[in-house]
Amino acid sequence: MIDFLSQLDTQIFLTFNGLHSDFFDSFMKLFTGRFIWIPLYVALAAVILHVCRWQKALVYLLAIGAAIALTDQTCATLIRPAVERLRPSNPENPLSQLAYIVGGYRGGSYGFPSCHSANSFALAAFISLLFPRRRMVLFILAWAILNSYTRLYLGVHYPGDLLVGAVIGSSFGALCYLAAARIAPITRSERIARTHQPLLTIPYIAPPLAKPLGAAGLGGRPFAGAHQAEDGRVPALSLRLFAIPASMTPFAVCAATLLFIILKSI
Repeated sequence: MIDFLSQLDTQIFLTFNGLHSDFFDSFMKLFTGRFIWIPLYVALAAVILHVCRWQKALVYLLAIGAAIALTDQTCATLIRPAVERLRPSNPENPLSQLAYIVGGYRGGSYGFPSCHSANSFALAAFISLLFPRRRMVLFILAWAILNSYTRLYLGVHYPGDLLVGAVIGSSFGALCYLAAARIAPITRSERIARTHQPLLTIPYIAPPLAKPLGAAGLGGRPFAGAHQAEDGRVPALSLRLFAIPASMTPFAVCAATLLFIILKSI
């Protein structure tokens, strides 16, 4: 049975690892970077502080740190040295001759389970339970899945490494969330009310308006958003503010990061 699973793991690895292009080589290498997602982590922390207030937010932030620390140490310190499964990219592994390696990156010696996948899913599980809105759950799970897939694409992990890492990370993420929720409970009404409040405000310059404020727009009403000067005319440009609700802030930051990665990969 173990031999069958190992062969299946290898075949799936070779299938997906062989799907490459110059654009995705650069994209996946950037996406899997250690520091590229710091803006997203900051945005999630800001949402937690905004929704939970600082006393309860501190409990949840510490719980996230504990979940990731427990996950990482379990995978890297306990399981990897005991199992000693070579990465497919490791030169000592005969499979490395068939693996597609991007930019000479091979990772460490052992890869079971994947710490990258485990840590990503620890965060994803915690955030999914803290903010159980469908949009947030789908977003953070999609991020964790793609973040894990980059390791397969780069040739440094088998699919089984990622799957076991995801299970371990999700388990620690859920356990730490339940502990935090018991210490600092938050009602559903609090979450809903505060996630809809503005968290991020972006200033922008409004385009010039074609008519003065007194001129009728569509339906005979004045143009919306116009600002009247002292002489009764509308200025050519006006500074306005675009408010982003707390629930949308991680999406906006993630979209900006993805745009940066895409532009760097072209």
